[in-house]
Amino acid sequence: MFIDAPADNCRVTQGGPRPDPAILAQLEPYPSANVGDAQDRLNIMSSTIKAQWPGARCVGVALTVHTREGDNLAIHRALDDAQPGDVLVINGHSDSNRAVFGDLLAEICLTKRVAGVVIDGTTRDRDPIAEMQLPLWATGVTPTGPTKNGPGIIGEPIACGGVVVETGDIIVADGDGVAVIKRDRLTTVVDRLAAVDEAENRIRARIREHAAAQEGALA
Repeated sequence: MFIDAPADNCRVTQGGPRPDPAILAQLEPYPSANVGDAQDRLNIMSSTIKAQWPGARCVGVALTVHTREGDNLAIHRALDDAQPGDVLVINGHSDSNRAVFGDLLAEICLTKRVAGVVIDGTTRDRDPIAEMQLPLWATGVTPTGPTKNGPGIIGEPIACGGVVVETGDIIVADGDGVAVIKRDRLTTVVDRLAAVDEAENRIRARIREHAAAQEGALA
């Protein structure tokens, strides 16, 4: 860790096999809304978890963190094990009194090539993080910083935004919010996304044909 604090009270469980990067890459064109549609509009986090700067987007593999309210020791410890393309998914118990994330942790994330951070809790240093372009979702912002005492749990199933997330699940997040794909459903969801996209494009084409016909009638 980059901080001088003991992390003996943070339990770490190693995740299972990571998803095929080639299949994961197929999610890049799709918004979180379509990912939800491809799963019967389930596995979408609460709208209280919002993008913290315009244009934030990420697709990556969840690394779960369960931390005590207002404490971020477990987040620092989790970053020791983070791999490029991971998305930190943090259960901070929706606490609004103390931020569990800030610009120093954001710098560590960028150094580790973390794809994004999703917090059921609050952040601080929103403007510097936006300048760094680290994709970040949280329930809110407060200037009050965290403690670093623990305890915490890394790598085990958590609740975040009303969705159960396991390390190895896939996160697709953008300005609309955060969608989760269970890792054993990845191929199925990717296949369904093409059908969702095709159906939307057919409707869009009909709308535009109707608009063009109306313009022609008025000419």
